Amino acid sequence: MASSRIRKVAYSTAVLGAGALGASWLMNELTHSSHTVSAAEATGKKLRAKRPLPPRDEQIKSLQTEDEFDVLIIGGGATGAGCALDAVTRGLKTALVEGDDFASGTSSRSTKLIHGGVRYLQKAIFNLDYDQYRMVKEALHERTNMLESAPHLTHPLPIMLPVYTWWQIPYYWVGIKMYDLVAGSKSVKSSYYLSKKDALELFPMLRGDKLCGAIVYYDGQQDDARMCLAIALTATRHGATVANHVKVTKLIHGADADGKKVLTGASLRDELTGKEWDVKAKCIINATGPFTDSIRKMDNQDVKEICCPSSGVHIVLPGYYSPDQMGLLDPDTSDGRVIFFLPWQRQTIAGTTDRLCDISHDPKPTEDEIEFILNEVKHYLNPDVEVRRGDVLSAWSGIRPLVSDPNKADTQSLARNHIVHVSDSKLVTIAGGKWTTYRAMAEHTIDAAIEACKLKPSKPECQTDGLLIEGAHGWTPTMYIRLVQDFGLECEVAQHLSNSYGDRAFAVAKLASLTGKRFPIIGKRIHPEFPYIDAEIRYGVREYACSAVDMIARRLRLAFLNNQAAQEALPVVIDIMAEELKWSEKEKKVFILFFIQIEQIQHEKASKFLQEQMGQSVNRASREKMSINLAKDEMQLYIKRFQMIDKDHKGYVSINDIRRSMKSFGEEVTGEELHEILKEIDTNMNGQVELDEYLQMMSAIKSGAVAYSRFARMAEMQEAAAEKAGLITKISVERSGGGL
Repeated sequence: MASSRIRKVAYSTAVLGAGALGASWLMNELTHSSHTVSAAEATGKKLRAKRPLPPRDEQIKSLQTEDEFDVLIIGGGATGAGCALDAVTRGLKTALVEGDDFASGTSSRSTKLIHGGVRYLQKAIFNLDYDQYRMVKEALHERTNMLESAPHLTHPLPIMLPVYTWWQIPYYWVGIKMYDLVAGSKSVKSSYYLSKKDALELFPMLRGDKLCGAIVYYDGQQDDARMCLAIALTATRHGATVANHVKVTKLIHGADADGKKVLTGASLRDELTGKEWDVKAKCIINATGPFTDSIRKMDNQDVKEICCPSSGVHIVLPGYYSPDQMGLLDPDTSDGRVIFFLPWQRQTIAGTTDRLCDISHDPKPTEDEIEFILNEVKHYLNPDVEVRRGDVLSAWSGIRPLVSDPNKADTQSLARNHIVHVSDSKLVTIAGGKWTTYRAMAEHTIDAAIEACKLKPSKPECQTDGLLIEGAHGWTPTMYIRLVQDFGLECEVAQHLSNSYGDRAFAVAKLASLTGKRFPIIGKRIHPEFPYIDAEIRYGVREYACSAVDMIARRLRLAFLNNQAAQEALPVVIDIMAEELKWSEKEKKVFILFFIQIEQIQHEKASKFLQEQMGQSVNRASREKMSINLAKDEMQLYIKRFQMIDKDHKGYVSINDIRRSMKSFGEEVTGEELHEILKEIDTNMNGQVELDEYLQMMSAIKSGAVAYSRFARMAEMQEAAAEKAGLITKISVERSGGGL
């Protein structure tokens, strides 16, 4: 035991020495890497592009009628949108197409962090690996750029690293200080050490026994889907043609001036209408993330695959699991992975896992991965916080596109950074990398495209470093107060609009409906638990949302925050989207059945998305696996309650029974709400609740597999109402002298 401790101390001392030896090298690098921007250049990057957002049909028309684009980008994730913005701001005629929605893949399923990579820096120092160091330095520069170019969508976040062994305090302290040092002037805020007492004061949910202290460092946090969308919108404000739900079905080859086979365009299909056409382009960029190889094979069927997909699962827990302004990092999980535990939009994100997977358009979280995350979280929280399976509000899986570098002879090893590859026929592929470095990746890609395809931009140098993103120009941290005062919005709603849309929040507020109340004056919530309002759905259509899934997952983040709440909000979302599609009364009458079918299809698609990709199905399956584990008195109590609701002694509870029960204690609920109450407990999906389903639900609540149930609460209230009525009757009889 003593020798083990001595080895650890020696190891820690070696780390300190390595850090000290590396400091002069890193400082020298910092000294020679300064970049100055002229005042005129800085001012230009703060100017707002005045082009209004063209409707989607105009974007489609542009794709169909333009003679030739300089650049056609395939993929509407962070990298593709970044490429579009970089290309168009250099003066290139730019088009971007996305087969699904902007950020529908990995770009909306991240950890929501903007970070340089503490682990990569550790490897850089220990292995004296300059490439690793350069990758961290680039990411730290890009972290600052994101925080400054979109301050409404990003913010600094302190992250606590709890330490439970005394010798690790200097080890982690030196490592984190090196992280600050490499960031240099781009550092967000300086890291610091906390005593045990101070750590528990800032993160009271933390397990206190054996805690020695904590290190706090800073990274950034973002709303990833809205950031990606904002980049795409900024690109189209500057003149780019961008269109979601447009799929590339084929790459078109031709010959260049020397007779060499090159790409000259692509065949496209509008996934909403089925219409197909060809588009010409001097250069085609493949920015499709996990689907990189499918586009590369369109160019050359014999090309070797380079993508090695890895699945990362995250779960969302209630906000009380973490402080509002402090994250947590577990650097040493049971299987060696890193787990983050972060506050996000008043909830808590925990993740991620990392395992090889198949490439899929609709990746799904598994029960094993969810349980792994929950078990790791349990190790760090105190006994007052019971980590329950039923507290998982949402869960999702994102596919990280790890790649081997086709530019190198050894294509078996995976690239640690992004790679840019130009094929013989001039297909430019950008793959790998991470969210934080999207802008640098785009810069390297457009540089390669200009050189390979002999493009002639009016501004040869990249223009996006420091360029303000959609919504950032007039935003201030206190802008939400004007929304409250000028429009009569709730404070929480105003803050949400300000942080989601920046200075475009005023345009959103103008679309809000009157509430009919003294206050708030405008802004009808689409769900009582969240600050999303009707105006956002109307504005979301203007931001190219074409389906209910586009809306609840990426314009609003409701599906990621609480899949059940998203399910409950679906009818309102679909109704407002139908209005925004401008169906006339005549069309409604002539095609009423058709429109009903569209709404039903939208509801079914969105429900399927929530069930499969946001964790509803795996949550339900987890509950169904449980056996009934109730004491005899508990069993008798719940049977009694069930029979009170089943007044006709049918042996099951119907939706009419639920309506009657709710009405008996003064609760009026809509038909939609009744179906939602039934659905949360009706595990065999037959439209009624059997006794065994109710008992299974109560057992799941007892064990923590389910956090709450409206049906269970209703049964409890029914019993209380019955007892109250019985007591009143008894008193009345006694006061009348026994009725004689």
